[in-house]
Amino acid sequence: MSLRRILEGDRGVLRKVKKFMAWYAYCIAERQAFPELCRHRRPTPLQGVQGLFNNQTFLFPAGDLAVIVSEHLPEDAARMDQPAQRDHARVIAECFKHSTVLPFRFGTTFGDDEALRRSVRSNQKHFQANVERLRGKAEMHLKVLVDDTCPGNSLRDMTVGQQYLTSLRESATRQRERQSKARALSIQMHRMFLPLAEEITCKRMESGKMLLDIAHLIDGKTVERYQNKYSSATQQLKECRMQLSGPWPPYHFVQRSGGAQA
Repeated sequence: MSLRRILEGDRGVLRKVKKFMAWYAYCIAERQAFPELCRHRRPTPLQGVQGLFNNQTFLFPAGDLAVIVSEHLPEDAARMDQPAQRDHARVIAECFKHSTVLPFRFGTTFGDDEALRRSVRSNQKHFQANVERLRGKAEMHLKVLVDDTCPGNSLRDMTVGQQYLTSLRESATRQRERQSKARALSIQMHRMFLPLAEEITCKRMESGKMLLDIAHLIDGKTVERYQNKYSSATQQLKECRMQLSGPWPPYHFVQRSGGAQA
């Protein structure tokens, strides 16, 4: 057999392997943001961005969208640790510098090319609507730590039954007071920062303080203005310890569809 036929046979095997390669997915982006996809219809290396486990990332074209992926091996499932989560977020952040992105959940994989195409195709309208809604937007993340003004009280000398009922009533009262305080503080934050949208969670810490975790969606052009408002807020709200991070891809504001994984 000639060397040429051997090489052609090897290339055929490689094409077959590539066709059935499993993919790890980071995010969906706008195809037009990556000029290299204008010349290609097949997965194209995304230069300068390494994925999980130092794997090469690829731009996988899907209509007007592109899915950022890297090769996924069966043994990778056992390596999905905290460093891998950071690498997942890093790839998304790199793509966010160039395009609107719809992040995939950490650990999202597709069995082969067809599974990836099928998922994007079946959710195309949903993804496009999300891209249009989030184009030019960014997420800012605030953590606000305040004293819990409703600490638990020591129980009086009662029977076990009385203690239990009193404890329940006091616990319910403290919870309502915490909720009222958290709601008032979140309204104050909203008036200060005027976000386009927001997601807020509140929890009581073991230290006895309350933590408000706030995600604000803003126009990407107003990041500096937002940061200035944050500086003012730290001066006004002396009783709060505040921490700001961002701008980030809009993790909290991607609307999930029933069949979509992004």
